[in-house]
Amino acid sequence: MAVMMSCRKYIAPLVFCAQVASSFFDTALQMVVKERCANPDRDTEQKAITNFNMAFNMVLKFMPIVPAILLAKVGDRGYRKVPIVVPLVGYFLSRGLLLLDIVLEWPVQVLYAVPVIHGLCGGFASYWAGVMALVSVCSGEEERSVRIMRTELVYGIAGFIGSLASGHLFNLYTVDLKQGAILSSFSVLLYFLCLLYAAFFLQIDFSELGERQERRESVGIINHEARDKINIALLFVSGILYDIAVAGGMEMLAAYVLKDPLNWGATEVGYGNAAGSLLFVTSFLGVKMFTRCSVRDESMVMIGMVSFAAGIYFMAFVTTTPMYFLARSVTLFALIPMPTIRSLLSKQVRGTSYGITFVMLQLSFKLASLVTTPIYTEIYQATLDTFPGFVFILSSIFTVLSMIPISIVGCRSARQDGYERIQGN
Repeated sequence: MAVMMSCRKYIAPLVFCAQVASSFFDTALQMVVKERCANPDRDTEQKAITNFNMAFNMVLKFMPIVPAILLAKVGDRGYRKVPIVVPLVGYFLSRGLLLLDIVLEWPVQVLYAVPVIHGLCGGFASYWAGVMALVSVCSGEEERSVRIMRTELVYGIAGFIGSLASGHLFNLYTVDLKQGAILSSFSVLLYFLCLLYAAFFLQIDFSELGERQERRESVGIINHEARDKINIALLFVSGILYDIAVAGGMEMLAAYVLKDPLNWGATEVGYGNAAGSLLFVTSFLGVKMFTRCSVRDESMVMIGMVSFAAGIYFMAFVTTTPMYFLARSVTLFALIPMPTIRSLLSKQVRGTSYGITFVMLQLSFKLASLVTTPIYTEIYQATLDTFPGFVFILSSIFTVLSMIPISIVGCRSARQDGYERIQGN
């Protein structure tokens, strides 16, 4: 029990600080790209922004594949800090490059080096999988969904605070410092503090973690000795389809809000990102409420998917800022599915495989998006003059498709639970 408490106590400050830094970076990058791609012809500007975002995101998703797998294997051997510390080095160096680009006014193409540096150190795939593996090892099966969602809550609150402040900080500048330099400097500083914290202050008792893990497995926390490969496959398919829907929709939304009729500036972009981060709070409260009502994990995933499908469909018809925030409010449970799918996966594999399982899930998202990101971008550019919100309807369709595998998992699990109860009697 002491181990569980210490893991929760020490990981939360790191997650919080890193996400505030990430929020600062996201706003700075979005506004710098908008400024560098500025063009009197709005359609030309939108195409330049979406082309940059497409190339940037594809490199971001491709580069971490091999490093993340290697780091996950190291983490599963007991070195749980490694998949967290190494990516933070990449975060620190790559965010520093954005600061240099702003101060020295380098060409926007230099920023393509950001995802390269970030990815070679494992990227978000390694960092977040490392955090999730640590939280999973430090929690029991019954409480795992809430524990993982609680970590996501810390992540979301940090994103909310960082996003609210980022738009205002971006507009701060002096004679010597260009617009965005102060915001980017804060991001680099926070990542440096995160790196120091993770390397020297994050404490994990490896021996106790190992004893706890062996004790769980010996009493049969993982049933039938073998993994349920069908459930694992279905969970992966459901997660991939849902990630395609969310990532594809959100990537296009970042460009959509910068064009008419919304035509947002830095402050509005920050508020929009904050609204997205607020979903972590509403999703966490949803998990708490549904858990108390004894709602199964698979049902919670379905509820979250319905929430996102409805909200992103509404987003296709948004023409004003109030309508945007109304559409966002409909997606209040949209962040329930992913952490709950991770929790379900952790119940299908042994503790020594948490790291590699979570990394493979993250990497499967990235590989799928390497195909879907260009498709989303092409569709968005092709419909700019007719119906630019069509990509959001496409995301809604993908979300509905992702409900099919998770519903099958729910039926299989319910049948298996009923069979075990009969055997027990």
